[in-house]
Amino acid sequence: MRDYKKLDIWKRSHLLTKKVYAEILPLMSIEERFALTNQLRRSAYSIPLNIVEGCGKSTNKDFAHYLDNALG
Repeated sequence: MRDYKKLDIWKRSHLLTKKVYAEILPLMSIEERFALTNQLRRSAYSIPLNIVEGCGKSTNKDFAHYLDNALG
């Protein structure tokens, strides 16, 4: 099992998620709060979560698959 906390890409994606939550989501209007805000929230935290899940996989192929999902 890989240690995701040592990966620079995980650190950066985690910071991105925190920035989205702290700086971007509060700027959304009431009309966008449920649709666009929800989509931004889910897409932001899916990046580090895919990296973490991939780190738990046993093969490099599986790990690469989750990294590809994070990239998407």
